[in-house]
Amino acid sequence: MANSYTVLVVDDEPAIVRFIRASLGAVGHRVVTTENAEGALSSLGKEKPDVVILDLGLPDRSGFDVISEIRKSSQVPVIVLSARNDERSKVRALDLGADDYIGKPFGMAELMARIRAALRHRYQSQGELSAFVSGELTVDLVRRQVTRAGREVKLSPKEFELLRHLVAHAGKVLTHRQLLREIWGPAYAHEVQYLRVFIRGLRQKLEPDPTRPTHILTELGVGYRLQLPPEQRA
Repeated sequence: MANSYTVLVVDDEPAIVRFIRASLGAVGHRVVTTENAEGALSSLGKEKPDVVILDLGLPDRSGFDVISEIRKSSQVPVIVLSARNDERSKVRALDLGADDYIGKPFGMAELMARIRAALRHRYQSQGELSAFVSGELTVDLVRRQVTRAGREVKLSPKEFELLRHLVAHAGKVLTHRQLLREIWGPAYAHEVQYLRVFIRGLRQKLEPDPTRPTHILTELGVGYRLQLPPEQRA
């Protein structure tokens, strides 16, 4: 990473904190640490972090509460780093506004890649991304045009709206509930099978091999992620 960022680490496991501080500090990032929710919310205002790495099992309040409080006033990227690897916890954290979720134990290379992706997504949303290009796939949001290998792909209005939402959040996991609520409305928030039908349709039109998708990836039991192009994952 060419730029230096301030990273707020919220975790009450000293070994984890030391590991993250040493690893991120070695590549030039400023690391601020706290072991509880109160410290996290205080540091958010004082330290102005570029990204927050948050454990869910804090001694004073739940990490879920911290996500909710952060989202009341800030869109700073939040990456959950937790030993809770059940689908319910992942979905809840992402629905509350977390940008990503990594289970413990974890590798530093993966964490750093997720940090880059979360920061990139935040900058993309602020810059109102108008086009997405990955391999043979091009999505032009201004012209509402989709091409694959230079050939125009015809999408239904709902298919395009679903793809537009994935493009706007490229690299970020979007839960079933988030997508259903945003595209079809609150009444459809639990119609997961309905969403799967549309995702299957998009893959048939956009993927070279719909049975082995490389663009629209499934996060099992959680939702979907539009894969960033290879040059942006490095």
